[in-house]
Parts: sequence; structure tokens; C-alpha cells
Amino acid sequence: MATLPKHIAIMMDGNRRWARTKGLDPVKGHEYAANHTIEPLIEKCADLGIPYVTFWAFSTENWKREEKEVQGILEIFRLAFGALALRFISKGAKLHILGDMSRFPKDIVNKSLEMIAKSSKNNKITVSFALNYGGRDEIVRAVKKIVAEKIPVNQINEEAVSTHLDTAGMPDPDLVIRTGGERRTSGYLPWQSVYSELYFTPILFPDFTPDQLMEAINDFSQRDRRFGGNSTPKTK
Repeated sequence: MATLPKHIAIMMDGNRRWARTKGLDPVKGHEYAANHTIEPLIEKCADLGIPYVTFWAFSTENWKREEKEVQGILEIFRLAFGALALRFISKGAKLHILGDMSRFPKDIVNKSLEMIAKSSKNNKITVSFALNYGGRDEIVRAVKKIVAEKIPVNQINEEAVSTHLDTAGMPDPDLVIRTGGERRTSGYLPWQSVYSELYFTPILFPDFTPDQLMEAINDFSQRDRRFGGNSTPKTK
């Protein structure tokens, strides 16, 4: 069996371009991804025994988009934290949220908290969604928590910072995948991804299937992850 990542973080890029190539409103790309793309990827990870998968669904910069698109995305979140979340939960998924939810409408916040609570005892796979998430914003919020708790300076180390991040208690991502052709991380999990393997694909996210996910995982399994040390001998 090839080496599998314990945590895959996915940047869901290309939804709007996918919709435009089909003559559709940009929101339809996000809608298709929510209804048809995400669940098969979660199921594939669960079937492989990968315990964590994280999707970047909405960044702190995405509020700058046209109001019509933002409102359309919020409606998709309402759907996602309803019927879609219940499907994930029924299959053993534990839900988790990264990011600052305070800017979202209260009904979305409350529904997300309800689904998180409902899934809290599940352990097949932890599925996280990064919402109103930005890497620098996450680090700033972590620093504010440390200051508020008055942690002594001599006790502030990497572990202290990690335990105040949105991913506290989760392993850092081994593999970060970005769909859509861009070759940058754009502030996605900057603290956690320092030793992540990066995989870029031109495939737009709505067309990113479990087969393409396996291609990324197979590519990952061939990487020599030294973590600043010596090469690790490949096992047969």
C-alpha cells in the first residue's frame, strides 16, 4: 500500500470559471461543487482510511465579490449545513469549522454549531470547512488568545501557538491540493503547511473527481519527505 497522507487540505478553486465555461451564473459553479463534488471526495478519503480532510470554502477576501455572488454562496452554506451535512454525519463524518464565523448570519452560525454537536461522537473521518478563513487572520486570532490568557513569554513556543489555532488537536496537512491551475497557497494554513507536500492541478474543482484525488495521493506517495533531515528509505 502506498504511503497515505493523514490529512489532506483542498483549495476548491475554479468554481466560477467552470460555470462561465458553461454559460452559467458563477454561483452555479459553487452550487455544483457543493452538491456533486465534495461528498465523493469525502467518501474516497474515508474509504482509504484518511482521517482528516479540510476544504477551503470561503476566504476572508471573498466578501469583496459581488453582492449577488456572496448572497448565493450564503444560501449554499444554508443547504450545506442542512441536508448535505446530515448525509456526511450519517456516514460517520465529524464536522469541524476553521475561520472566524462571527461575520456570517446567525442562522448559518447556529446551524453549523448544531451540526458540529450532532457529529461530535463520529470518528470515521473529520471533515473541516474553512469559512471566512485567512491564514494571517488565523495567526492574529491565535496571538490575541495567547495574550488574553496571559501566557508567560517563556511558555510561548510552537506548541503554544499550534494549540490556539483553528486546527488545534488536528495533525498538520501532509498534502495540500489546489485545483484550478493557480500555483500558490494564497494564505491557506500557512503555519500548518510548512512541511506539507503541494499538488497543483489545472482541473477546475467541480470536475475534480475521486480518480483525480487518487492521482494526487499517488504523487504524494512518491515524494521524499525529509523534514529537514535525511532521506527516508522507500519501503517496498
